[in-house]
Parts: sequence; structure tokens; C-alpha cells
Amino acid sequence: MNSIDLSINPKDVSTIVKEFIRTYVKNSGCTSVVLGLSGGVDSAVSAILCKEALGVKNVQCVFLPDGTTPALDRKHVKLFVKTFHVPFREIEISPFVESFRIALQQKKRMTLANIKPRVRMILLYEYANETGSLVCGTSNKSEILVGYFTKYGDGGVDFQPLGDLYKTQIYQLAKYLKIPAPIIKKPPTAGLWVGQTDEKELRMSYQTLDQVLYGLELKLDVGEIQKFTKISKEQIERIRKMRITSQHKRRTPLIPKIGVRTPGLDWRSPVQEG
Repeated sequence: MNSIDLSINPKDVSTIVKEFIRTYVKNSGCTSVVLGLSGGVDSAVSAILCKEALGVKNVQCVFLPDGTTPALDRKHVKLFVKTFHVPFREIEISPFVESFRIALQQKKRMTLANIKPRVRMILLYEYANETGSLVCGTSNKSEILVGYFTKYGDGGVDFQPLGDLYKTQIYQLAKYLKIPAPIIKKPPTAGLWVGQTDEKELRMSYQTLDQVLYGLELKLDVGEIQKFTKISKEQIERIRKMRITSQHKRRTPLIPKIGVRTPGLDWRSPVQEG
């Protein structure tokens, strides 16, 4: 195998995701969703799919910036809202983050960085509680598989409509949905500190990461993955280990088995019907 094809049919994929959103929201007894708009491509795609699935009046986008949010993200949020006319509100989270920093005297950059998405989670759920909505996540498959998200932060949501789409597939879907080109072309960043980018932290491009992850998904051996990614076996092994060690982020807290059927283990409920 010389390469892996990660191309999708964006029309079919958008149909599947929109039907999932409609069915999941209906089965929950809700009619609306709230999601965090970041200025990036993932939240833009999520917002459009929710809008098309539920109607514009049933989607609330909330932008939750702080002092390290890139100016370009602020600009692109405004561009997105102006282009697609989605309901929108903005809440500056700096006062909340600063109160935690002062009260707890955090010294590590990552400790403070993880507080930011957890503050955002609280505010999104506050709005969801007030309006009887579900919180829609915006993470993609690449981030989820390597644990590149904050547990009970941006990972604290009710459903993840893009969770089975690799980042490179999100770009394909974004072009189909006519997301503005500046949003698509911008280097992905969580904006948790000045100068942060996803690919800098992951130490490889999303294109390469997705090839590695898909190779692992197909259960190819490391040598075969190396042939089409052209990276070292050590790099592939690093990604494989990230997937393994982040498993706790992708499941509900473990429960010791005592009963006949155990929540989160073998008491299965259908994700959706219809």
C-alpha cells in the first residue's frame, strides 16, 4: 500500500450527520442545541449542520474568548455569523479564568490552559439548562483519538456530530458547505496560550496524523504505515501510545461490575432510532 485514501462524499456525509442530529435531539426530548463557536473550521461546520438539521431558530452559537484568543479567531467568528446569519452571543471568560488563577495560584501553563475549556463548558451548560437545549460538541475524530481535548472541558458535551470524521475530512466537508476560505485555510489552534497551534503541539501535520490514525484503525502494522507516511517508526509509535493512554478521556468513568448489566459497560442503549 502506497497511500491511504481519506476522501469522503461530502453530500452523503452531511446527510448522515444531519439525520443523526435531528434524531438524537428529538429522542432527547429537546428541540434546540447550543455550541461553542471558536472561529475555527470544526465549530463552523458543526454550526451549519445543526442549522440545516434543526432550523436556524434552534441553534445558539456562543463565542467565549479570553485574553489569549487570537485576533484572527475574533475576526472569523464575525465573518461566519455575518455569512450564515446564525443566532450568536459573546461572553468574555477572562474574569472567570482570572478568579481561578488567583484563588488557586496556578503555576503550570497547562493547568491554567485546561481551566479555560472547563469554564466554557460551564457556560454552555448554563445556557443549555436555561433554554432546554443540548450542548453540541465540535471535536473531530483526529482530536478524539489522541486525546487532544480537555476532559470535562471541550470534551464535556451531549453529542459529537463530527466525532467520526478525521480533520482532513472536515476540510472536505467545510468546502462543500461553503465555509469562508479564510476559516478553512487558517492553522488550527485552541488559543489556550499565545502562539499555540494544534500541529505544533502534535508535532506533525493533520494530514500525516490522519494517515497514521487511519492506518491504526485498519490494524496495519507500523512498517506498512511508515511506507505511506514517510515518518519514523518512533513517531508512529508515539501516536499509537497517545491513543492508548487517552482512552480514559473517551469513556465514562469505569465502574466495578457487580450487577447483571452495568452502566457504561454492558448495559447498551441505542444511540438513535429511526
